Amino acid sequence: MADVTALRSKTFEWVDPLATADQVMGMSGLEYMHAVRDGTAAWPPMGVLMNLELVEAERGRVVLACTPGEEHYNPLGIIHGGLLCTLLDTVIGCATHTTLERGTGYTSIELKVSYLRPVTLDTGLLTATGSVIKEGRRVVFAEGGVSDAEGTLVATASSSLLVLSSR
Repeated sequence: MADVTALRSKTFEWVDPLATADQVMGMSGLEYMHAVRDGTAAWPPMGVLMNLELVEAERGRVVLACTPGEEHYNPLGIIHGGLLCTLLDTVIGCATHTTLERGTGYTSIELKVSYLRPVTLDTGLLTATGSVIKEGRRVVFAEGGVSDAEGTLVATASSSLLVLSSR
């Protein structure tokens, strides 16, 4: 039985994503990433929940930082692979978004993740880089990698994303 005296908690705050959807769709993907970076647009709730921070954004390339916490551990005493998968899906999606025009969205069609090393709190800050490999009117191909604080690659991914036309 778990020791309930060892319970921890975490709270966080976010901006309603539906309240800001029109703002997001009113900008190109790169404009949105720059607005997030500059603090004039909200980071999505998932990014806040997972401790993701936008570091760099240019057309076809985005860098995110992630500070893993105890709340990301699995029962085996390592960071759950879902955090790395989410980080990769997010950075690849953001890189894709930077190539899209105003009013255009995207969604992942497929994501293949390779876990190269276990991650713990001692791993330190994670840095994820997402890059578009091939732009397309309907499908974008992109890849990403996550490195630990020492620059060692801990996970990689490749993805294809569907471009969604304007609403």
